[in-house]
Amino acid sequence: MLVAQLTDLHVVAPGRRAYGVVDSAACLAAAVRRLLTLDPRPDLVLLTGDLTYDGAESEYRHLHDLLRPLPMPWRVIPGNHDRRATLRATLPAQHCPAGGVADRLAWYEDHGPLRVVALDSLVEGESHGQLDAAQLAWLDARLSEAPRRPTLVLLHHPPLPTGIAHMDRIGLRDPAALGAVLGRHSQVERLLCGHVHRAILWRWAGTLVSVAPSTAHQVALDLRPDGPAAFTLEAPAMHLHLWRGEVGMVTHEVPIADPGPLHPFADG
Repeated sequence: MLVAQLTDLHVVAPGRRAYGVVDSAACLAAAVRRLLTLDPRPDLVLLTGDLTYDGAESEYRHLHDLLRPLPMPWRVIPGNHDRRATLRATLPAQHCPAGGVADRLAWYEDHGPLRVVALDSLVEGESHGQLDAAQLAWLDARLSEAPRRPTLVLLHHPPLPTGIAHMDRIGLRDPAALGAVLGRHSQVERLLCGHVHRAILWRWAGTLVSVAPSTAHQVALDLRPDGPAAFTLEAPAMHLHLWRGEVGMVTHEVPIADPGPLHPFADG
């Protein structure tokens, strides 16, 4: 099974640019075109938050129009740039299924051999993320239901410091509580995150935490403690997660730009 992960789309209303610079809608359109050229195509597309720039209804409508060409199912979780009520009211329900966790946009589904459990770390009006006790208990219950089914857990805010100080200050609060839940469930193949706009990987709580790069702009790689908050126009990209039962989960980073024709490894 092949799963595509797109994150931090920051889609703006038509005619606008994110931060006055980034044509994030054009970037998403390019990502969709890239997905459609893949052979095989992904079976599922997961969007791990910051779907829009301001959480406005016009932005969610534009997002939906840009994703409409995808023939495979696509599912979303919110990030700190999103707004729950507007997302729920604007996007068709199948893209963010009801999860039964109070007012959170948490959900789970089984897709082929995989279970996907999606968490909602949005704190309305803030940039950091948080998971309350009810959502963690719900996660524990969903993982307990299928202990032998390989599982992807989705979360916008990564649970550990990345070394990019200004992003770490707006990361997930109280990550130990999440780690305690994940540590009890060895079937969790990946914790898939966004938020940091860079490809980052580390091992934590018995699983692999994988942060995907943005489909638009990237956060500047500055590991100084006093590094300024800044972004770059490095190449947009996405992650492809390939599940094969005899191997497990293999993750590939895929640039969104058209790579041009194939060039065979042959002389003359």
